[in-house]
Amino acid sequence: MSAQFPEGFLWGGAIAANQTEGAYREDGKGLTTVDLLPTGEKRFPFMVGGLTSFTPIDGEFYPSHQAIDFYHRYKEDIALFAEMGFKALRLSISWARIFPHGDDAEPNEAGLQFYDDVFDELHKYGIEPVVTLAHFDVPVHLVKEYGSWRNRKLVNFFETYAQTVFSRYKNKVKYWLTFNEINMLLHLPYVGAGLVFQDGEDEEQIKYQAAHHQLVASSLAVKAAHEIIPNVQVGCMLAAGMTYPYSSDPDDVQDALDKDRDSFFFIDVQSRGEYPGYAKRFFRENNISVQMEAGDEEVLKAHTVDFIGFSYYSSRVTSTDPEIQKNTTSGNVFGSIINPYLKTSEWGWTIDPKGFRITANQLYDRYQKPLFVVENGLGAIDQANENGVIEDDYRIEYLREHIKAMREAINDGVELLGYTSWGPIDIVSASTGEMKKRYGYIHVDRDNQGNGSFDRSKKKSFHWYKQVIQSNGENL
Repeated sequence: MSAQFPEGFLWGGAIAANQTEGAYREDGKGLTTVDLLPTGEKRFPFMVGGLTSFTPIDGEFYPSHQAIDFYHRYKEDIALFAEMGFKALRLSISWARIFPHGDDAEPNEAGLQFYDDVFDELHKYGIEPVVTLAHFDVPVHLVKEYGSWRNRKLVNFFETYAQTVFSRYKNKVKYWLTFNEINMLLHLPYVGAGLVFQDGEDEEQIKYQAAHHQLVASSLAVKAAHEIIPNVQVGCMLAAGMTYPYSSDPDDVQDALDKDRDSFFFIDVQSRGEYPGYAKRFFRENNISVQMEAGDEEVLKAHTVDFIGFSYYSSRVTSTDPEIQKNTTSGNVFGSIINPYLKTSEWGWTIDPKGFRITANQLYDRYQKPLFVVENGLGAIDQANENGVIEDDYRIEYLREHIKAMREAINDGVELLGYTSWGPIDIVSASTGEMKKRYGYIHVDRDNQGNGSFDRSKKKSFHWYKQVIQSNGENL
């Protein structure tokens, strides 16, 4: 007998402020790190820490500045999510809407009011907000003046921000995430932590020091939430996906373990409350010295997360054989050997539903805490048919197989709180800044150059996902 999705399972979708809101300087909002990421050839060098300007550069196109204009259209969008039957919407607060500089003495009331209005609109339809405090989002002033998360002062600024929004929304939001895909700091350090490097700096040292500051800040946010909000649930979030060894060569197996541990390190600290032995060994062998303040270890131990949030798009493959390593794909930031058993998306991401089940089991076995799938989806180029309808069967197929795998994970005994698929409405791609890489059930009339009406329309997948939710995952 196949397991059922539990009663009260939180079906929905996930978006991020920087990829949806637009209105990048309206109502007192400060510049945020993503507001300095243009499309085109400069984007990736900036994302890994090579930013050259703390203000937008003339002649460049910055997709976050208008994004899909959720800031002005959230009522229309939430009504469409409600029509699909959403039980939850994962979204993020833009730190720079609340504290425009990040170190301001007082919060920006217009920013606070905007999220009040959004949460009220969600509750009008019975949709539970699942709110991320930091989704690739640091006020630019903190980067320019303090060096962002390399500086210990950001721990206090973040704690103030967290306490402010917890106090404001304590009666409206009961599910929170601290940092989106916290392990991305190692791969895209500017995106993950606002880090900008100078020539000759020890980047690994800086990244792990910034990671320590984020981990302490995460624990202090958990502490504040538990003190301020009754019955709150606070999670961390991992960009997840199994790393398979290419062969049964023990060197490949060890390499796969090591690559998984690069990511697990963050969740080990947030969920178990201490630095794991393998991380301490890595620091010793690579001359990394993480500076801790008195009391840090006690804070990490005392204030662990209530659940594990994770994104899953694809699995990865690794090999220690130089010849095999030549056959790689760069899908989803994490480079990977091409898996000969699996298909890939138009952007080279491996499509592996069974890997979703394996990853969920791996995380649940490791942490024994409830899991929440807070991102999963397929980026693809959509073309309307002669009637103007997007028949996105490829998206339906991807999601159907992943939902089946999720059901199998539940059958395995994995405790899952919910599933918020990534990009229920077309949004700006985090990695490329494109609009043509679409995830949504809802089409947005907007192109890579920023042209279009912003009009919303339903794809075939809209009606499909509606029946999935209505049937609590039975009708796929």
